[in-house]
Amino acid sequence: MRQVEVFRRSLLRRQFLQLSGLSSASFLLGGCATTLFQDVVNKTSEPFNQKIESLIFNPQKLAPEFPRSAIEPNALLVNTYDQTPEIDPATFRLIIDGEVNHPLSMSMPDLQRMPLTSMIIRHVCVEGWAAIVQWGGIRLRDLLYLAQPKANVRYVYFKSADGYYESWDLPSATHPQTLMAYQKNGQPLSIDNGAPIRLASPIKLGYKQSKWVTRITLVNNLRPSKGYWVDQGYEWYGGL
Repeated sequence: MRQVEVFRRSLLRRQFLQLSGLSSASFLLGGCATTLFQDVVNKTSEPFNQKIESLIFNPQKLAPEFPRSAIEPNALLVNTYDQTPEIDPATFRLIIDGEVNHPLSMSMPDLQRMPLTSMIIRHVCVEGWAAIVQWGGIRLRDLLYLAQPKANVRYVYFKSADGYYESWDLPSATHPQTLMAYQKNGQPLSIDNGAPIRLASPIKLGYKQSKWVTRITLVNNLRPSKGYWVDQGYEWYGGL
């Protein structure tokens, strides 16, 4: 029942943000927030829901974690839309570039030498299902720290080996529970679930959690292409 309630709450919030017109948004924000409303309207390059949801999001608040007994081992998290790419782990490199002072090109052994973080969290899909999964990997904020982002960075783009692309706000990317995961339920990540490395986080819906990530690019402004499903009408923020 809890997973249904989480999805219901997120769905209601997304429906409000996507379907409410500018007039209703103006009513919501009220006179004291007129400057914020004008900022949202004028910055058409940014998703409308970004300013609203960023007010709700606490970059330090942790999502619930669960005991090992709650893990659902048969939850494959395989989407029928996926086109599984062929990736040679021996030659794989994770590139971190863009507005950074120290661009990185890291092999899987490089990544696996970094401190391992493990968490048991709920993965929620926009289609309405959810699963308790243990992810293991590297905190994304630790990787970004190595790359030394420039002061103007606001967004993070993720490119995948299958052509998938996604973008996040920087506070969500540096949330302490946002991982670049290479383990699932204590075992090496399978190719179907995004190996050699993927995004995993309890603060975003599943379509924001890119599989087969090959490049992470830090930018100041969002590009016209914001995300594979976002560009087809899904909400950009995708938060829980």
